[in-house]
Amino acid sequence: MAERLAVKKTYKLYVGGKFPRSESGRSFQVTDSKGRFLANAAWASRKDARDAVAAARKAFPGWSAATAYNRGQVLYRVAEVMEGRYAQFVDEVSAGEGVTRAKAERLVGEAIDRWVWYAGWTDKIAQVVGSSNPVAGPYFDFSVPEPTGVVAVLAPQGSSLLGLVSTLAPVLAGGNTAVLTASYERPLPAITLGEVLATSDVPGGVVNILTGKLSDTAPWLAAHMDVNAIDLAGAAGDSAHARELELAATDNLKRVVRAPEAEPDWTAEPDLERITAFLETKTVWHPVGI
Repeated sequence: MAERLAVKKTYKLYVGGKFPRSESGRSFQVTDSKGRFLANAAWASRKDARDAVAAARKAFPGWSAATAYNRGQVLYRVAEVMEGRYAQFVDEVSAGEGVTRAKAERLVGEAIDRWVWYAGWTDKIAQVVGSSNPVAGPYFDFSVPEPTGVVAVLAPQGSSLLGLVSTLAPVLAGGNTAVLTASYERPLPAITLGEVLATSDVPGGVVNILTGKLSDTAPWLAAHMDVNAIDLAGAAGDSAHARELELAATDNLKRVVRAPEAEPDWTAEPDLERITAFLETKTVWHPVGI
């Protein structure tokens, strides 16, 4: 029996629930940790970044208006579909990050568990960070969390799946929509996650995934007037670039999660601060007895 030839894949972007080609028409080779060819990926341009923001803004009213319980169910379904692609994720994490298959299995398992963890917080975060405030008068005064809007997420460059989930899932759990830039050298888990999202219950446009060099899209996302917040996790270790992005984000007073000095250990316990970082607080007064 003749040996089959490998099918060399050319992946596209994930924008608005669809898989368009990059407006630039460019692609780049994705290789494993030893430099061997794995696939071709789309090279996103600033026009692609603008299209992704438009898709995220269009999807925001519906996603943010959904009940917290419903969002949790939708996000839990993502974890179920990820479980079905477990072997593929393991192959991609192992090849891209140059770790053993056993370690890749642990990382993928933790990524799926973390997605479930954040999905479980969707209908609980309001009780934790909201409050009933004492006032001197015949009024009820409540503070409730609300999503901030469209969030640009610069995914970690090293941790291609666990780090990605650790930055993306809390943004969605809080009711925001996202434009995510994947790791340049290790984009395959992000691309596969896009395929998972497309076959789950997440509405199109809630998550938009760009591949390519960070320098080609991040500055435009940081300066975009319709992006409400940005997570600079992917700029870890590049203080000069992170500083430029922070300055660009000041034009419309974006919320900014600053880049760490070095990429953190994403296997550490998750925390709620990544949800609350992208929440606004609305205070409501209501007369007693009405």
